[in-house]
Amino acid sequence: MAAAKKKAKGHGKPAKRGAAAKKPAKKPAAAAKAAKAQPVKSAQAKPVKATKPAPLSRTAKAVASKPETKAQPPKPGASGSAPKLLSMKPGGGPGTGTPRAPKRSSRRSTLANRRGPDGQPFVPGDLLLPTGPQGPDELQYYFRGATASEHIPADLGVDEVVTKRGGDESLRPELRKQADAIAQRFETGIDPLLPNRQLRERRTFLSVIERAKHRRREIGAFMRGLDVGRTESSHMDSHGEASLQTLMEWAARLENLTEADEPQQADYVQFHRVLDQLDNTTESLIVDVERTLRRLRDRNRAS
Repeated sequence: MAAAKKKAKGHGKPAKRGAAAKKPAKKPAAAAKAAKAQPVKSAQAKPVKATKPAPLSRTAKAVASKPETKAQPPKPGASGSAPKLLSMKPGGGPGTGTPRAPKRSSRRSTLANRRGPDGQPFVPGDLLLPTGPQGPDELQYYFRGATASEHIPADLGVDEVVTKRGGDESLRPELRKQADAIAQRFETGIDPLLPNRQLRERRTFLSVIERAKHRRREIGAFMRGLDVGRTESSHMDSHGEASLQTLMEWAARLENLTEADEPQQADYVQFHRVLDQLDNTTESLIVDVERTLRRLRDRNRAS
């Protein structure tokens, strides 16, 4: 029995050692509890002691000593600021909120400075044809413009010619006869009607100037006839409007030629050849304008 008890006791001791060996396994649980408790401790961090600020420089002290001021809107002259609304009353100036009156240019239009042969300023219509149509060629172009105009004037524009010539009523029958012939041509067939040039002298500068003046007045007579009939170029088609614009440009070039100085050496015969071509070119432009206005009149009649 005693040997059996010893054996039983001997077998029991190793079991105790195994149980004792299992005790360290409980340590990880304690470590886990400690790990859980650590974030709580870290949340309660110790306050950091405030450090003294660095000493301010002199400029910083000066800025800090100034009292705070409210933000002011930018001045009118500053970049990026909104401009003030200016009143349009006259007599304003800087600081009053009103603009000054614009300065008048000292340069005046050359047309405004021109005067007629009698020294008087041009009246309406004289810029195109000063003193009215003179001679049969200018009368022909004037009546061509008046007949082709959008609104045919009373008496086909004869009244203006009589007024320009001093109101001589004895001229009216002959003028009306010529105007009726041009009106008949406009209704039946519009063909070029270039005057016959009879130039005796083609070798002088004066002959070139006189011819340029004559052609310029013929173009001006046609345009004055259109003006008497209140013709609106915007009512014309693009082709006719372009022809009228080109015709006015050629008239301006002829005007410049009449004011040119005489060159030292020039072939005036060649000048006249160029003017021959210019006559044909401007005549075709006038015919284009007449035909355009004829189509416009036909459309107005049909509507």
